[in-house]
Amino acid sequence: MGHIYCVMWPQTKVLLNNPNNILLLSNKHDHVLILSLFVPPAFLYQEYRDTSKQQEIEQRRQQDGLTSGVSAGLGVTSPPALQLQLRNNSRSLSLWQNLEVVQQSGLLTQLPQREVIIQEAMFELVTSEASYYKSLEVLETHFLKNPVLVNTLSQSDMHFLFSNIEEVMKASERFLMDLENRIEQSLQISDVCDIVYDHAIKHFHVFITYVINQVYQEKNYRRILQGNQSFREAMAQLENQPHVRGLSFTSFLILPFQRITRLKMLVQNILKRAEENSDMEANAIKAHQQLEQIVKECNEGVRKMSRTEELISIEKTLEFKSKSVPVISHSRWLLKKGEVQQMAGPKSTRTMRSKKLHHPVYLFLFNNLLLITKRSSSGEKFQVLDSCTRAMLRTEDMEDQGQMLANVFNLKLLENQEERHVSYMLKTSSMSDKLRWICALTPNRRTRFMSTSARQPDCEGVQCIQSYSSQEPDELSIEMADVLNILERTDDGWMMGERLHDGEKGWFPCRVVEEIKNQEVRAQNLRECQRIHLAQEGGASSGSRLGSRGGRRTPKTPKVSNFFGTWTDPSEEEQ
Repeated sequence: MGHIYCVMWPQTKVLLNNPNNILLLSNKHDHVLILSLFVPPAFLYQEYRDTSKQQEIEQRRQQDGLTSGVSAGLGVTSPPALQLQLRNNSRSLSLWQNLEVVQQSGLLTQLPQREVIIQEAMFELVTSEASYYKSLEVLETHFLKNPVLVNTLSQSDMHFLFSNIEEVMKASERFLMDLENRIEQSLQISDVCDIVYDHAIKHFHVFITYVINQVYQEKNYRRILQGNQSFREAMAQLENQPHVRGLSFTSFLILPFQRITRLKMLVQNILKRAEENSDMEANAIKAHQQLEQIVKECNEGVRKMSRTEELISIEKTLEFKSKSVPVISHSRWLLKKGEVQQMAGPKSTRTMRSKKLHHPVYLFLFNNLLLITKRSSSGEKFQVLDSCTRAMLRTEDMEDQGQMLANVFNLKLLENQEERHVSYMLKTSSMSDKLRWICALTPNRRTRFMSTSARQPDCEGVQCIQSYSSQEPDELSIEMADVLNILERTDDGWMMGERLHDGEKGWFPCRVVEEIKNQEVRAQNLRECQRIHLAQEGGASSGSRLGSRGGRRTPKTPKVSNFFGTWTDPSEEEQ
């Protein structure tokens, strides 16, 4: 059975059991407004988020297939039934326009389609927050306050696992209450981004603490799971309970970071649809800027802690043959590492048949330094053979000259550790690996592997249909429904792309994305993205923005426009 929030004026919450899992809101005049929040009743946030993203993918697919005849200046506008029907079935999320009180009010016959879509965007922010809070309640009542589980853990392990989750819950409860009160005021929601901004300023700092602690949270969970049999048995039993719906304990632990990033995306959806120069747009810009700052601090905190631990671990394995190079630095981090084959002797395939002309070297590429090493016989240490600052590296692609010279490139050290100019001829295991090394070693060069579409003003676009977690430092973790522009592509199944909503770049396998074929849909994605980035950069004055519908150009070039041939690595600016 699901349960409901019965919110009585001014702010009294009673938890009730109810099979329909609805939210009852009563106003000052004791008029009860019934909002159906969850379809089906037991939607936890993990399920809600995945369903919402799948519907974004399906909606984009339909737009992609049905807008080929739309001219570029008009923008992409799907018919109401097409744009929203995917959320109107037995396994979908509830819609504002499907609420009985909304349908009976006559609003739907009075409002333009654009306003209905804005209402849906704001309503989704509220309903998704309710679902998120419901999942946090499961984390608290089912795991955090479970006496059997608690008795298997020390006080320090409890802190490692749960951190400040109770503060995060309080922040969500306050936020949800204010959102519900706003909905209570009028059937036609006036705004929600002003509430988002207020809470982001006052309360959402708790997300930063929680997310940064996740570095230790994951590590200690694995440690406890491996070494504490009582905990392991208790956890297995708890994860099998029906109301957890087959979801893992860790899926609950990572909810706060998933929520703050998703919340930013939901505000973006409102910003893209808000009328230019309106109060709603101004509030959405402020809310988005504040959420962007919180997400940035979360990411930077996690990266700083992870990078420092990684540098310490790497330095312990290094043995310097001659001149020692200090590896640990607050301004240094690992970009890529791995084994390649160094090829010696003349570049003739006839003289290269001997395996003696090939020997493995192991590269450690940092944002400002390259170490060329060889692995010890034990495999645990790396002897440093050469080093060079990253700014003094150059690469030269070699034409394919048969199997022996396949996937080969020249790496030039303009000034190595002995202040000499040296060259290394390196062979990788695949074409994609070669291209990834070339891009990482010299990110500002052009390569012959650039996709044809990436050279055109109409850049190739894709959407993610299967989430992917990065396995290497140069890869990009992407989530379902993320939209990316493609910068590089290889014939053996890899792409390097830039995610539109935040400008992050990296490699990912082709199998997890699908092409957005329609030119106008891609153009619309870019216009919306540019509007968000310009707003984020403070370009809120009417003369400096590019609207998502008006097609006005601006002399200012946002970061997202750097798609055509060159990958600019942000780390270059920090050297």
